[in-house]
Amino acid sequence: MFSSRNRNPRQRRSPTPSGGTTPRTPGGPNGPSRPASPQTPGGKPLYLCSPFADAALVKGNFKTIVMLPKYVDIMEWVAVNIFDFYTNLNEFYGVIAEHCTQHSCPNMSGGPTLNYVWTHQGGKQANLPAPTYIDYVMTSIQNLVDDENVFPTKTNQAFHATFPATVRTIYRQLLRVFAHMYHAHHPQILHLRSEPHFNSLFAHFLAFGREYELLDVKDIKGEPTASVGVGLLWERWKEKGILEG
Repeated sequence: MFSSRNRNPRQRRSPTPSGGTTPRTPGGPNGPSRPASPQTPGGKPLYLCSPFADAALVKGNFKTIVMLPKYVDIMEWVAVNIFDFYTNLNEFYGVIAEHCTQHSCPNMSGGPTLNYVWTHQGGKQANLPAPTYIDYVMTSIQNLVDDENVFPTKTNQAFHATFPATVRTIYRQLLRVFAHMYHAHHPQILHLRSEPHFNSLFAHFLAFGREYELLDVKDIKGEPTASVGVGLLWERWKEKGILEG
């Protein structure tokens, strides 16, 4: 079951993917990961620098946004929010998808030394180009969302006992899509002047994941646990009081 980190009552929402993923560093049979987004002279990615890292639609701490509303079932609350995260991220990726190709992104990179490999249902791992990997993620989540046995929509239906585990898998996979977009496609996000929207979506996603124990800190920071990629953004937002630890 889910639990709130502040132990207040909770409610529902959600999707789930088949298969799974495990992080790997640093490259793969297709070569090294794609270079990170434009950097400062000191080698710091722009998404970690002001004003880009601080651009947001929502000011202040995200704690109040993720709190479970009164009289709402926690499973329902988690399900609805995950559906929203999936839908919004899928739309963001759709806008920049033409820039994410097998040539430009031969690996599913989430940082300068962090690549993800896809694990098929039989346990076989495969190093996939980012667009293929992300297509697998989005397709598997859509299939789960459409499955009434996983995401029931009728009032007399109950969530399956495996729902929490399914949601945690979905969350890890969506985190990796966020990580890749920041690492490899931040220039396109800046070009569209969408960084306040994207930062707010990601901060909301992180706050919700930590509030309902859907994300471990090691998922956010990457492997090994020394922060890389969006893990550094997580640390920055914690220092500024936008997120809690």
